[in-house]
Amino acid sequence: MYNLSSYNTGDFTFLGIPGLEQYRVWISIPFCTIYLTAIVGNSILLYLIAVERSLHAPMFFFLSMLAMTDLILSTTCVPQTLAIFWFGPQKISFPGCLTQLFFLHYSFVLDSAILLAMAFDRYVAICSPLRYTTLLTPKTIIKIAVGISFRSFSIILPVVFLLIRLPFCRTHIIPHTYCEHIGVARLACADISINIWYGFCVPILTVISDVILIAVSYTFILCAVFHLPSRDACQKALGTCGSHVCVILMFYTPAFFSILAHRFGHSVSRTFHIMFANLYIVIPPALNPIVYGVKTKQIRDKVILLFSTKCSE
Repeated sequence: MYNLSSYNTGDFTFLGIPGLEQYRVWISIPFCTIYLTAIVGNSILLYLIAVERSLHAPMFFFLSMLAMTDLILSTTCVPQTLAIFWFGPQKISFPGCLTQLFFLHYSFVLDSAILLAMAFDRYVAICSPLRYTTLLTPKTIIKIAVGISFRSFSIILPVVFLLIRLPFCRTHIIPHTYCEHIGVARLACADISINIWYGFCVPILTVISDVILIAVSYTFILCAVFHLPSRDACQKALGTCGSHVCVILMFYTPAFFSILAHRFGHSVSRTFHIMFANLYIVIPPALNPIVYGVKTKQIRDKVILLFSTKCSE
């Protein structure tokens, strides 16, 4: 019915955050600072986990996956956002838009799966400590990493094909700072009910299932912790989970707030939605390495040693 090649060849134009055009340069300063913090923090985390043999454990392997995924999440969108803040509206090709939204949604779903894998790691470490090394072997860890990566890929790839099939014969102007599935689909001059159904139900139900499994894991963990004979052992066990719980709260709380605001917050301004969406892709990636650096003794000690060595030189 449509000659799709003639409809999809035009570039899309990002307008930025509507209503805040005169404050773009000032908004870019904290955005750029937080983004650089995310790059530096996650890079240091990856470097320490790679070079320190004492950190070659399942928990830190999953933490390195989380750091890499956070780098993908922020780098996919933030440079484009900063370009809009500094130089005004920016153009992006249709293939570039598809690539951006794929990595945006893929890294979000993968982040959720990694947090689930880390919860399983903490469950085994606390509830079955004697079987930890036999259950979480390097081979098993690689299988988990490949499995959650493939699951995320399989969930998000159909989104690309759902957008390719649409004819974009109306405006190509996006009142946002980056491409996201439903925002792009709404520009099409065709029925997008499948996009809305798939884009809302499948990824969200996947993330909700991860949250449920994480909650179940921590229910068993708490039951095991409170049955420990000594208070010191109880505090130590809870301490090993503290950083993971903080990261879980930082990831899921704003995510579900944003989803509920989009679904039920019809009185909330578009400016707030877009600003919140931009903060969400840059603040958790910046805070995650800080949380693990402060609350995880092994990483904290290695960071102090790294910088003290640099200063002495």
